[in-house]
Amino acid sequence: MKKILITGGAGFIGSHVVRRFVTKYPNYQIFNLDALTYAGNLENIADIDKSPNYTFVKGDIVDADFITDLFQKHQFDGVLHLAAESHVDRSITDPLAFVKTNVIGTMNLLNAAKMIWANNFEGKRFYHISTDEVYGSLGAEGLFTETTPYDPNSPYSASKASSDHFVRAYGETYGLPYVITNCSNNYGPNHFPEKLVPLFIHNIINNKPLPVYGDGKYTRDWLFVIDHAIAIDLVFHEGKNHETYNIGGFNEWQNIDLVKLLCRQMDAKLGRVAGESEKLITYVKDRPGHDLRYAIDASKINKELGWKPSVTFEQGLEKTIDWYLSNEDWLQHVTSGAYQEYYQKQYS
Repeated sequence: MKKILITGGAGFIGSHVVRRFVTKYPNYQIFNLDALTYAGNLENIADIDKSPNYTFVKGDIVDADFITDLFQKHQFDGVLHLAAESHVDRSITDPLAFVKTNVIGTMNLLNAAKMIWANNFEGKRFYHISTDEVYGSLGAEGLFTETTPYDPNSPYSASKASSDHFVRAYGETYGLPYVITNCSNNYGPNHFPEKLVPLFIHNIINNKPLPVYGDGKYTRDWLFVIDHAIAIDLVFHEGKNHETYNIGGFNEWQNIDLVKLLCRQMDAKLGRVAGESEKLITYVKDRPGHDLRYAIDASKINKELGWKPSVTFEQGLEKTIDWYLSNEDWLQHVTSGAYQEYYQKQYS
C-alpha cells in the first residue's frame, strides 16, 4: 500500500485532490496534512473523513522538527504539496507570512523527503503545485509556456517562484524525483470567499457591493477546480520526472465581463429581475503591482497526458453557483468572525 502525503488538503484545491485520491485509489493510504488556518476547513472533506484509507494530521509545514518526525514515522512514498498562502492581497499586507509558509515550509518538506528516501528514489515522487503568477504579466498577446522566464510582481508570486526554484534545485543537486505544475486561477465548490468568484457569489446573495479593482479589465484564465484535480492525478501518476506542466482552463475573461456573467446567472438562480445584481458593482482603488493579464498555454499536458477541461467556463460557473446556493450553511460558517474583520479592512 502506497503512503501519500497531501499538504493543504483541507483547503480549496487540496480538498478536491484528497477526495479524488481517497475515493479513486483505495489501495493508497492518504495522509492529509493541514494547519487549519482561516482557509483550511474540515467541512470541505467531511464526506470522506471516515474512509479507511484516509488519515488527517493537523500540523504546520513551517515546523521543521514536526515535518521530519512525520516523514520518519510514516515513510511516505509520495508528496503532493498544495499547502500555501495564496492570496495576493494578503501578501501585500504581510509578505513575511508568505515567505515562511511558501518558501521555508517547502524547504522543510524537501529536506524531509530527501532524508527518508536517502537517495533510493525508486517509486518516489515529490509533486509541487504552483501558480501562473510566477511568470509575471502578459500584454494583450501571447501565452505562458513552461519555458517562460520567471518575473513575479507580488510577494505571493515571488514566494511561489522561490519555492519552484528550490524544488528544481533539489532535483538537480540531489536527484530528488519531482514534478511541478503551474496552474491558472481556480474556481469551484469549497472556495474560501476572499477570491473573486466566491466573494461575489456571497455578496450578491447578501446584496452587498461587488468590489472590482481598477477599471475591471484585468484578464485571467479560469480553471474549474475539479478539472484541476483530474490534471493533478494525471501528472502525479503519468508525468515525467523533472518536468513542468502548465494547467490552464483555455478560458480568458476580463474581470468585469466575468462579474457581469456571474450577475446574470445569479439573477436567474435567485429569481431576481435581470440586471439587478449588476447594480452592486463598485469600482475600488487598484491594488499595488496588479498584473494585467495571465493566460496559460496548456498544450504540453494535453499532448503528453491527454488532459483538457471537461467544462466550459459558463458550465463550470453554473455548477459553482449551484453548489454555493445549496451549501449556504458552509458559506455562513466561513464568513463569520475574523473574515468580517478582514473584509472591512481590505475593501472598505
